Amino acid sequence: MNIIKIDKTEKIPVYVQIYNQIRSMIFMGSMADGYTLPSERKLAEELGVHRNTITRVYAELKSEGLIESHQGKGYRVTFSRTGKIGKKKNDVYWDALLRTEFEGFASDFDELYSRSFEKDLISFAGGVAARDIYPADEIAEAFEKILKLSMEKAYFYTSYQGDAELRREITSFMATKGIKANPSNVQIFAENNQALDFILNLMLSPGDGVIIDETMSADVYRTIQLAGGRVINVPSDEHGMICENLDIIIEKTKPKFIYVDSSFNNPKGTYMSIERKQQILDFSYRYRIPIIEEDEGSELYYEVDRVPSIKSMDRGENVIYMYSFSLTMVPGIGVSFVIADSRVVEKLSEMVSLKVANADWAAQMLMLEYMKNGLFIERLDTFRQEYRKKRDLMCEKLDLLVTRYGIEYRKPEGGVYLWVKLPSRINARDLLAETQKRGMTFMPGYLFFSSKSMGKNYLRLNYSYPTEEGIEKGMDILKEALENLLS
Repeated sequence: MNIIKIDKTEKIPVYVQIYNQIRSMIFMGSMADGYTLPSERKLAEELGVHRNTITRVYAELKSEGLIESHQGKGYRVTFSRTGKIGKKKNDVYWDALLRTEFEGFASDFDELYSRSFEKDLISFAGGVAARDIYPADEIAEAFEKILKLSMEKAYFYTSYQGDAELRREITSFMATKGIKANPSNVQIFAENNQALDFILNLMLSPGDGVIIDETMSADVYRTIQLAGGRVINVPSDEHGMICENLDIIIEKTKPKFIYVDSSFNNPKGTYMSIERKQQILDFSYRYRIPIIEEDEGSELYYEVDRVPSIKSMDRGENVIYMYSFSLTMVPGIGVSFVIADSRVVEKLSEMVSLKVANADWAAQMLMLEYMKNGLFIERLDTFRQEYRKKRDLMCEKLDLLVTRYGIEYRKPEGGVYLWVKLPSRINARDLLAETQKRGMTFMPGYLFFSSKSMGKNYLRLNYSYPTEEGIEKGMDILKEALENLLS
């Protein structure tokens, strides 16, 4: 069985790799009917895996009728003899048709995020906008106006690049942030994850490296890995990505991009200092490496002034800039955009035309309405006040746990996230199990490391979405769960 190859750098679980290869050999006939497979112990030794891994593989194959076992005789292939491919003889065998490279990428992150909207659950897990900044009757009135105007035009579509008028409004908004751009430099997407996926699929080749912060949203490093890229982690501190040895890392790893979440980032809530931003930009110029900058949190500043982006400091066109309205617009209304060199935007628009039949017209029109009438800019102030109040409430509750339980955290000066370090003897998974029993959920820290062996005693708390009452109750649950584990 030396023909079975295991790649432990892959995200696909080892048992799935073994199972897929044996199944493929059975289908191709290289393991014919009656072929005797090695014992569980022998194959485990040959492949250098635990015996339970092979037990699981054989159980899967047996349940599908591809092999059978007999006492004292071991496992034999029975595929041709039984013809049992699915539940019935003539069923399509879907497992054989489904691609497996996505296995292992779904994670607790997705499950916890999706639970953010359960009615009876207090969720500190999702990074979602506050629910009541935009009144329901105001939104209904805006939609009524949009629909009436569009009915007169008799269409509900936007161009693949995004609505032209919205792109003009975006360039005006960006001018207030020190970024000069034309509508031709703007590509509209539904969210930054979608934008990043398109950017990487446009320019990343299998094996290309992407430099990122060692702590990063799971959506980022999974998108890089799914595009065939290599994640290159760089440590960070309260000022952002540490740049002292970045030139050595660049020379050794030859990355295709540097990815930066530059303003009140996810998950730490820190923002990159201007000095660090300039250093990264200098490296980009020196090595001709493009920077992908995510700047979603830049309008949510509390104690500091608005944080300038790397894009606003870029003398050329080295920065691909991503911005999302997800934290400052109606929850569920997805609009984000990319600003880049017009040649990049042109190619992104071509990809959108091939992969997206119809862009989200309603979301774009609502965003345009709020930008045109000035209400979006006005509401930014309301968001800042609301989020600051919620942050202070959550921090007050955390302060009570600092001396009593030995937790550590740094109060963020903006954004919507708190990054909390637990005592080393407490695992965030165990704490999550305790809080979920009591009706509260959060994101355990290991989800923000591409290496899941790190971050076991960290957690991320979001305060933008829950109500103040929810924060009060949720933090009391956190305290109770900590007491239970420590006792």
